[in-house]
Amino acid sequence: MKLEWIENGNLVFLKQRKVEAKEAVQQSVKAIIEKVKAEGDQAIKAFTKKFDGIELAELRVSEKEAAAAAARVPEEVRRAISQSAANIRSFHEKQKPESWTETVENGVVLGQKVTPLDSVGVYVPGGTACYPSSVLMGAIPALVAGVGRVVLISPPQKNGLIADGVLAAAQEIGITEIYQAGGAQAIAALAYGTETIRPVDKIVGPGNIYVMLAKKQVFGDVAIDSLAGPSEIAVLADDSAHPSWIAADLLSQAEHDKMSMPVLITPSRPFAEEVDREVERQLATLPRRDIAGPSIETVGKIVLVKDLKEAAEIVNKIAPEHLEIAAADPEAILPLIRHAGAIFLGIYSSEPVGDYFAGPNHIIPTNGSARYASPLGVESFIKRSSLIRYTDQAIQENGAAISAFARYEGLEGHARAVEKRLKGVPIHG
Repeated sequence: MKLEWIENGNLVFLKQRKVEAKEAVQQSVKAIIEKVKAEGDQAIKAFTKKFDGIELAELRVSEKEAAAAAARVPEEVRRAISQSAANIRSFHEKQKPESWTETVENGVVLGQKVTPLDSVGVYVPGGTACYPSSVLMGAIPALVAGVGRVVLISPPQKNGLIADGVLAAAQEIGITEIYQAGGAQAIAALAYGTETIRPVDKIVGPGNIYVMLAKKQVFGDVAIDSLAGPSEIAVLADDSAHPSWIAADLLSQAEHDKMSMPVLITPSRPFAEEVDREVERQLATLPRRDIAGPSIETVGKIVLVKDLKEAAEIVNKIAPEHLEIAAADPEAILPLIRHAGAIFLGIYSSEPVGDYFAGPNHIIPTNGSARYASPLGVESFIKRSSLIRYTDQAIQENGAAISAFARYEGLEGHARAVEKRLKGVPIHG
C-alpha cells in the first residue's frame, strides 16, 4: 500500500476529509437521547445490553472496584501514568487565568472575574481499547481550573468492566465519580441526567461517530469541547530527517482509524520515495495494519513542494491536528506556521510524545478547525464575567453619549435608564 503523491499543489483532498453522518445514524442518535431523557438508568442499561452485550447491575463504579482494577495494572504502566499526570498538571498550571480589576478615570472600576465551571463530564472511549491518556488529558485541566465536580464515564469492556488502565488513571488524579456507559447514551446521561447520574455543565473527550453526533445534538443544553473528526498528522520534513522515523510517525496516526490522515510534505523527492518505501515495509508488521492500511491507501498523501516556505504554506492550508517539523532548523520554519493544533519541533519530537507524556493536551482541533480553535486547556473549563462599576462623576460625564448611542439604535428604554441618573437632564417617561 502506497501513499498518494501530489506534485501540483492541488489540495482538493481537503474538501473530502470531513466525515458526514448518514441521516439514519443521526436519527438513531436522536432516538437514543430521547429514550435516555425519558427512561434514565433503565435506558442506559438497555442500550448497554443491546450495543455492548453486557448486563449492568450498577452504573456507578465503586471505589473498591476502581482500586482493585488499578492494582491489576503493571507497575511500569502505573509509573508512566503517574509521570504523565505530573507533566500534564505542570503544563496546565501555567495556563490558569486570573481575575483582575483596574481603576480608570473618574473612579470607574473595570475588570474580569474568572470562575470555574461547576461540573464537567469526561468521556473516555473504550469497549475494545484502553485509553488512560484520555482520562488524564480530559480531567487534569478541569481539576487545575478548579471545577468542583469532575465525572468520568466510559463503556465497559467485554468482561463487563471499565478498562483497568482507565480506572488506574482516574485513581491517580483523584477522580472517584465514575460510571459505566458508552456511546450516545452516555452523552445523553451526562447532558440530562438519570436517577443515578447527575447532569454536568460541559462534556469533553473523544469518541466514535455516535458520540460526536450526540455531543452535537446536546450542545446548547450543555457545553462541549469540540466535534472531533478522524486524527491527522502532517510531517514537514527535509532530507536531514530519518526516512524510517518519519514513516513510523505517519503510521502512528494511521493506526488510529481507517479515515485518519497522514501527510508528508517535503521538497526532496529522493527522501519522499524512501519514506514511501519505509511506510510499506513497516506496515507489513504493524499489528493494526488492517486499520492503518486503508488510512495509508485511501487518505494518506505525499505532497512534494519546491522549498520549505511552500511547505509551510501547505501546512497552513491543511491546518492539521498534529504537525511535526522534522527539518534541520525547525525553529526557522515555526514563524511561518499559523494553523496547527500541536507543533512538534525537531526529529526527536515524535507525535506520541505529545499523546502520552510531554504535558500539552492531546485533545486537539481536527478537520481544519485549527484555523480557529485551540487544544483543550484550563481556559476550556472556566467562565469570564465582566466587572463594571461606574461612579456618579463618570455617569454625569458620559451619560449623554450613552443615551445618544442607545437612542440612535432605537432603544429608548436604554436611553431613559441612563438619563434617570443624570443631573439637569429632562426626564423621559
